[in-house]
Amino acid sequence: MADTPVNTALSDVAARQLANATKTSPQLARITPRWLVHCLQWVPVEAGIYRRNRVKDSSAVAVDCSQRDERILPQTFVDYEEHPREYFLSAVNTVLEVHTRVSDLYSVPHNQIAEQLRLTIEIVKERQESELINNQEYGLLANAIPSQRLSTRTGAPTPDDLDQLITKVWKEPGFFLAHPLAIAAFGRECTRRGVPPATITMFGSPFLTWRGIPIIPSDKLPIEGNKSKIILLRTGESRQGVVGLYQPGLPGEQSMGLSVRFMGINPKAIAQYLISLYCSLSVLTDDAIAVLDDVEVDKYHAYSDTYHG
Repeated sequence: MADTPVNTALSDVAARQLANATKTSPQLARITPRWLVHCLQWVPVEAGIYRRNRVKDSSAVAVDCSQRDERILPQTFVDYEEHPREYFLSAVNTVLEVHTRVSDLYSVPHNQIAEQLRLTIEIVKERQESELINNQEYGLLANAIPSQRLSTRTGAPTPDDLDQLITKVWKEPGFFLAHPLAIAAFGRECTRRGVPPATITMFGSPFLTWRGIPIIPSDKLPIEGNKSKIILLRTGESRQGVVGLYQPGLPGEQSMGLSVRFMGINPKAIAQYLISLYCSLSVLTDDAIAVLDDVEVDKYHAYSDTYHG
């Protein structure tokens, strides 16, 4: 009978019992770069109120190019809207609960409270970007007037469509905003026409451009069926564009418009933290934003067999 083999060295499985695994912090797939928040100019407001004043009728302002010997000049004034729109900051809130037993016993090497707060804040900020685009009161899509909306000519977004958007926001356009699938569809149309878009680097990342205007991706743009939208906007108060609004100096302020406040420990030994983010958005003039509707994003599947045989 053959002898049973004898182990001559410590096995990997047994050795691992004495080794410490290097642990990552929790990874959250929902986190995105949130470029829209970075690209906007943010304006601090007092008492959570922002009043957008506009000129009532600029065509009523009389001016004249008189001859040099003229003595009578036109007299005029600039009238304002009597009832300007006021924006009130909207809140994104949640209450984080962490059992004290968990934070006491299981906070090495990663602090449980810090990680719970970090992840929850990331989700709150993701919701903020979605509200900036989709909120029915102040969101970008809801504040584009009908004359500033276009539909695609062929379904898929083409260079001609983006050129038409530029005609609507031609005064210092800042950037396009589109779902990544819409950007991919636009890139395919450009390649098919032999005009591949150039790229630039912003915030350390590459972005496609059209006519020198960056195309910023956001997965918060809605996709209904196979259709999405592309937005072109101008930003900044000095350009009479789009501005983000936030409240400075909040109790427990962690970042712009975001506060975290400890609410105490309840009788069940659960620590509670209130996380609040206050923000809004204002389109200062109607021509600061334009929207391309009915953007087909899945045309690729219609001729995928051509590409892959």
